[in-house]
Amino acid sequence: MSGHSKFANIKHKKEKNDAAKGKIFTMIGREIAVAVKEGGSDPANNSKLAAVIAKAKANNMPNDTIDRGIKKAAGDGDNVNYVVATYEGYGPAGTAIIVKCLTDNKNRTAANVRNAFTKGQGSIGTQGCVSYMFDEKGQIIIEKEACEMDADDLMMLALDAGAEDFQEEEDSFEILTAPDAFDAVREALEAEQIEMANAEVTMLPQTYVTLSDEADLKNIQRILDLLDEDDDVQDVYHNWDE
Repeated sequence: MSGHSKFANIKHKKEKNDAAKGKIFTMIGREIAVAVKEGGSDPANNSKLAAVIAKAKANNMPNDTIDRGIKKAAGDGDNVNYVVATYEGYGPAGTAIIVKCLTDNKNRTAANVRNAFTKGQGSIGTQGCVSYMFDEKGQIIIEKEACEMDADDLMMLALDAGAEDFQEEEDSFEILTAPDAFDAVREALEAEQIEMANAEVTMLPQTYVTLSDEADLKNIQRILDLLDEDDDVQDVYHNWDE
């Protein structure tokens, strides 16, 4: 269990997203479109869509915007078809970076991702070159201030629903699950109306790399900033200890 997944990091991400809500809503809209195409428009029968809806709500996406996205994806036969593209590579000092994209043009996306790595003195590698350094986990972050349930009761609720680990941090609770148990744990929390600051299946690094050289710090931030600006990029995972 890593001690790096703090609510402060989630707040930082959310504050960053709040400055560009259009981008995060566009990203989630793409995920909704893909989920509806793959499994239909009813979240009760489409666990992938239910998970995307939970992610949308954690990012303060309005319910009517979510509903419009689902209806559009279900009813628009000419909707753009997005495909998943994953890239792996290295940043400064051997830091490991995984980039997950949803794109309607893989050539454009590949060029943009490669450009981000190059400008930050990094390099794209082959599939699997760094993913072995990460574990795929369901991760749920709950802000203490937003949770009325006692910590022990919350822990038992999560563990009984299938969670692997429960950690209490200074200002948050973190719940980790196996990927296939994520939906059951999330649904158990939703049933108790527990607000989640973040809820998604993610890639958690097994170890972290500390950077101290100013050039390395500048370069990895350059890579991450360029990837963040790319509308095709959905998620970026890395093992830099920020």
